[in-house]
Amino acid sequence: MRTNKDLWTAAGFGVLAGMRSMTAPAFLTRELSRKPPRALKRALPGLTSKKVSQRLGLLALGELVGDKSPKTPARTVFPVLTGRILSGAITGAAVSRNRKGAKLGFALVGAAAAIASSYFFVGFRRLLTQRLRVPNVAAGLVEDGLALALGSRLTKALR
Repeated sequence: MRTNKDLWTAAGFGVLAGMRSMTAPAFLTRELSRKPPRALKRALPGLTSKKVSQRLGLLALGELVGDKSPKTPARTVFPVLTGRILSGAITGAAVSRNRKGAKLGFALVGAAAAIASSYFFVGFRRLLTQRLRVPNVAAGLVEDGLALALGSRLTKALR
């Protein structure tokens, strides 16, 4: 059933947004700009644009680099978490392709998954750096690898 698959994909993009807020929309727009569904083109036209896809890719790359800086704020502080929630909601809503436009339920799933993922990966990073004594840069690279693998897998689910 396509709706269940879409629901899990929305949750997956929310998890990805909790890991890296710009990576989720970058992967989504990259895939959607190749062959955008007609309903989504009308509902969220920016997500199907090649220019938007390229710009989000650059922002995602910047986020991957910036994440390693000790001056980067924690992902669970209010403004940063809010960005992750919005990223999860937008990408979650966009995967409801079988329906006429984006749906609120998918947006809520994406947002909730982004919140849970943000807190989970704070703990994961803390485990790596404090308990296992992995340097912060290496721990960030591990998380980057997980985010890129998840993003790649999620875009295949959109096809």
